[in-house]
Amino acid sequence: MNLDGGLPAKNGTVAHAASRCDYSAVKSPFVIAIAVAAMLFFVHMADAQWWRVWPSPSPVRAVPRRQAAPTPKPTPKVFVALPNYDEETATRLQIFLDNSDFGPGKIDGKMGEFFRKALISFKHARALSETGVVDQWMLDQVPDTFTTYTIKGDDLAYVGNLPTGHEEQARLKFLPYTSPLEFVAERYHSAEAFIQKLNPGMDWEHLEPGDELKVPNVLPFEIEKITEQKIAPNPKFAARKIYVDTTERLLEVFENNQLVCVFPITPGSTTLPAPIGTWKIQGAATWPWFRYDEGMLNYGIRTENYYNLPPGPNNLVGVIWMSLNKTGIGIHGTNNPETIGRAASHGCIRLANWDAARVKDLVSVGNTVIIF
Repeated sequence: MNLDGGLPAKNGTVAHAASRCDYSAVKSPFVIAIAVAAMLFFVHMADAQWWRVWPSPSPVRAVPRRQAAPTPKPTPKVFVALPNYDEETATRLQIFLDNSDFGPGKIDGKMGEFFRKALISFKHARALSETGVVDQWMLDQVPDTFTTYTIKGDDLAYVGNLPTGHEEQARLKFLPYTSPLEFVAERYHSAEAFIQKLNPGMDWEHLEPGDELKVPNVLPFEIEKITEQKIAPNPKFAARKIYVDTTERLLEVFENNQLVCVFPITPGSTTLPAPIGTWKIQGAATWPWFRYDEGMLNYGIRTENYYNLPPGPNNLVGVIWMSLNKTGIGIHGTNNPETIGRAASHGCIRLANWDAARVKDLVSVGNTVIIF
């Protein structure tokens, strides 16, 4: 705000006249004091307007203040140096954090950006020293870094051919995984390349029931336990709040001042960013159908040129949809978990399917969602 000030002309004249006095002729400080006092007296007597030199502030009418939006208390942005662990130890730490609901991103044996954020978030939530040091007790929670998984016949019910065009996809009843490798990688929260690295020599084009694979020993995402349903409010979690940090690309759940969990996200794009503000979860469902409308996705305008895409792990919104009270915006899964935190979405809050499935069990319909 620009403020322009100035003195009344009369007082400007007084000030100017005062500036012309020749104080070099005055030898005594006492005489100077007497002269200044006399000047102030005469100014005071001049039509009682001396107060204009220092105008009093105008009365201000009291107006109730607008209630500010809740201020989030996100995990502090702490930049730490991480020890240079070998791949197996790094995998153990990723598993520990993932099993604790502090998602490090896809498990790949690398100590990257979201590993650091998950570690600091976990320490913050547990009131531990927020450094990159990893205590032995954390590693002790994962005594076995790897386990094995045997492909079952029932698993193949979730695998099939997936056309690339949305018009062809809309004719299907289910959008499946495209390979048993994709099924296993998502089940164990991993990059497909990491599963391949752990199992050299496998014929990935011809995996079949009975084949045994080495996988990270993380709590598995069991897609067969997801059924199509609307999710009812959970009174136990009614007080929880969700904070979406669009800069750090994290979703954080708080209960009062206690940090409950943290997961990496993709929060919109430059063209269609996630809407900043305070919202609520107004509904949630598993195995959602998705209305693919390019007008809505690209410009936020609903059109009649759309395709209804059926549910499945390769639906664009994954296996979970939690709608906000903002048209077209929700918290949801994805058909491409390896892009979480990096690629852009169309204004929504996107998580890996294995993280989205956990978020639905840690929050409730009706919860406040603060996007900042």
